[in-house]
Amino acid sequence: MREKDLVVSQFGKNAANYVKSIGHARGKDLNVLFEIASENHGKSLLDIATGGGHVVNKLAPLFNKAVALDLTPGMLERAEQLIKDNGHSNVSFVRGDAENLPFQEETFSTVTCRIAPHHFPNVTKFVRETFRVLKQDGVFLLIDNVSPEIDEYDQFYNFIEKKRDPSHYRAYKKTEWLAMLEKNGFRVEMVTTFPKIFLFDDWCKMMNVSERDKAELNVYMTSMPQQLQNFFSIKSEDGNVKSFQGEAMLMVGRK
Repeated sequence: MREKDLVVSQFGKNAANYVKSIGHARGKDLNVLFEIASENHGKSLLDIATGGGHVVNKLAPLFNKAVALDLTPGMLERAEQLIKDNGHSNVSFVRGDAENLPFQEETFSTVTCRIAPHHFPNVTKFVRETFRVLKQDGVFLLIDNVSPEIDEYDQFYNFIEKKRDPSHYRAYKKTEWLAMLEKNGFRVEMVTTFPKIFLFDDWCKMMNVSERDKAELNVYMTSMPQQLQNFFSIKSEDGNVKSFQGEAMLMVGRK
């Protein structure tokens, strides 16, 4: 199955889980996005790979018009229901590909993308497309899970994410993101990271991981060297993983 077909399949089946997810709906990073986006108040917003629609739901009051874009029809329908139920009438909903945006050059003053690029097969093309549709002096607000700079730890994190969710493509390192944005025309104005605690059972349940795959993940994670387990704060009881810690990054780029 092609990567993008797999994304549509995975998220179509689990759309409701993402709309209800506390981490996606109430993450503190949404408040940070709101604060930064307030600087472009009154203009136009595009949220790429909107998922459950939580970013647009939070930011819509700041803009004259907003567009929620997603590749998965079922996810877009859930997002539209959430956003309209909250009374936002300035939002349009577009099915589209993050790597081939269906908009003219310099259309939006602000572009956001939150916890999604690790599913994109060609993330450089996504960055270029974002730059293209942004107005001059426009702002790109990016949030995504990132992998450690240490290659061994990077491989571990991407392996467990792929095992849990076959539509996962790659979580990039912070340095890789910085290089991608700068090489494609952005001036990076801010980079910050924050820890993310994953409760193992909930993390698996989000993507309806089979009991077999869940057991294999458990064995794999608890068999890792102690130094790696310490780095990811892997907590287990009686041989069963209870939680672990990853990292997310907020990056602000300006055209």
